[in-house]
Amino acid sequence: MKIIFFDTKEYEKEYLEKNLNGSYEKIFLRYSLNGNVEIEDNIKNAEVISCFIDSDLSKKALEKFPNLKFIVLRSVGFSHVDLAYCKEKNIHIFNAPHYGDSSIAEYVFAILLTIIRKVIVAANDVKKQEIEDSKYLGLELFNKTIGIVGLGAIGKRVAEIAKAFSMNVIYYDIQEDERFKKVTFDELLNLSDVISINCNLNDKTLHMFNSNSFKKMKKGVIIVNTARGEIIQTTALYEALISKKVSFAALDVMECEDVIYEHGENKIDINCTKDNCLKNFYVASKLLNMENVIITPHIAYNTKEAKQRILEISVENIFALTNFTNSAKNLVLI
Repeated sequence: MKIIFFDTKEYEKEYLEKNLNGSYEKIFLRYSLNGNVEIEDNIKNAEVISCFIDSDLSKKALEKFPNLKFIVLRSVGFSHVDLAYCKEKNIHIFNAPHYGDSSIAEYVFAILLTIIRKVIVAANDVKKQEIEDSKYLGLELFNKTIGIVGLGAIGKRVAEIAKAFSMNVIYYDIQEDERFKKVTFDELLNLSDVISINCNLNDKTLHMFNSNSFKKMKKGVIIVNTARGEIIQTTALYEALISKKVSFAALDVMECEDVIYEHGENKIDINCTKDNCLKNFYVASKLLNMENVIITPHIAYNTKEAKQRILEISVENIFALTNFTNSAKNLVLI
């Protein structure tokens, strides 16, 4: 069985080579897969591909592999995969659930406290020896109401941590958890001092936070997004910040990340970039210069422990391919 690993870091290669015993032909590639990447002849016959969220598994990308049977994602989310194409071609998808529940939930508060307590501003001023106490006036979390959108495994950890800060927790989700107060989406918008986005990206959550949503929020609300950038309409957020409807935005994810977070081998081709991404890139450049906004490059998951779990789950998923059944653990049913 030939497996092609995209988005591969050196530590991943070392772990996978050591722990993937069996009749696997393994090829490790540093670059991401997308529809514009030229595929070498020696990997076109692969039955399995594995990648991280940097890859874009569109129909154009996947049809380069005519023998493809399995996709092993080294991530929880699968919004970067063309599910309709996979269903049509009977390609089975595995993900890596729960590897970063605590890492991401903890990061919600790391990035939230960093922005509302002016940590970066104060630290930089100390380095410059230009200390001015009035610049560092912050906000407490004590007794504030946090609205959590998406009470899955990550959202529940966010709620538990929020309780430790003596915050009032409300949430919007289809499921029930008697420990916390369930509300409608509009109620969450009306009542929350802090909104933490922890839901999946899908057709229903795409641009869930738009101009209409921001109008329903409390003046001075704080937005934290560690889920997916496309859940917030970038232009609407910018307008809400300008109007001061939103007082702070702490963002680990952005729309069109492949453009905004361009780095290393992942150089963009301007001719292949969607028009809306060019617009979002322009707006993001405005956000980067706002003192009440912090943007980090999709690193909420990025802890030593979480990365270890990703690899352990990926190996487990690959072993499940040998005697594959539709009841396999971590199988994304489509």
